[in-house]
Amino acid sequence: MPITKSAAATNRLIEALPRKYRQRFLATCKPVELTFAEVLAEPGERIRHVFFPTTSCISLVTPIDGCASLEVGLVGDEGMLGISLILGVGISPLSALVQGEGFALRMDTVLFRRELGLSPALQGMLKRYLHVVMGQLAQSTACTRFHVVEARLARCLLMTQDRTHSDAFHGTHEFLASILGVRRVGVTKAATSLRNRKLISYHRGNIKILDRSGLEAASCGCYEADNATYIRGMG
Repeated sequence: MPITKSAAATNRLIEALPRKYRQRFLATCKPVELTFAEVLAEPGERIRHVFFPTTSCISLVTPIDGCASLEVGLVGDEGMLGISLILGVGISPLSALVQGEGFALRMDTVLFRRELGLSPALQGMLKRYLHVVMGQLAQSTACTRFHVVEARLARCLLMTQDRTHSDAFHGTHEFLASILGVRRVGVTKAATSLRNRKLISYHRGNIKILDRSGLEAASCGCYEADNATYIRGMG
């Protein structure tokens, strides 16, 4: 079945809240449009807003030696940005930048903390989600160490498609190289291989997935492992 933007008008965490509380929670959120490569957080900076993506996705990136970076997580409509607040930590541990442009619901941190205090259901759900994120971070670390660039790129594209709910999205070689922690030539070689196998089309940073099942076969097992971790953790 084709994946469309209309399939994800809401965020799955918010939708899982009890109906009465969900309406109040949504009333404190502001719909915003996120643009490609927009920076939403930096390590060591105070968290001013939390984001619940609906049709966008946000890359979680850790800096390395001040001159390089590596993506360690991806947040879409299954999650939120700012989960460290559940632990009472108001400082961002990672960089966060928009990987897939689209829409999100934004909430002021002060309001979010108030809602946490008012709702045991929200606290319980976000604690489960935090556990999921920890497992996915560990999976991402292992993936970076043991899997080749082509498989990791396929996984990255599948994860982006799942979260943007679109077969087509933007991603330059420079951006993909940065989040995968490899040289640009490595991404070019991997993307060319996927394109030659007719799994994707790629032109001037515009990517389109042509054969999802083929891309899943080209991906490493970490893609399935991530999904399984979420299902186990969130139910």
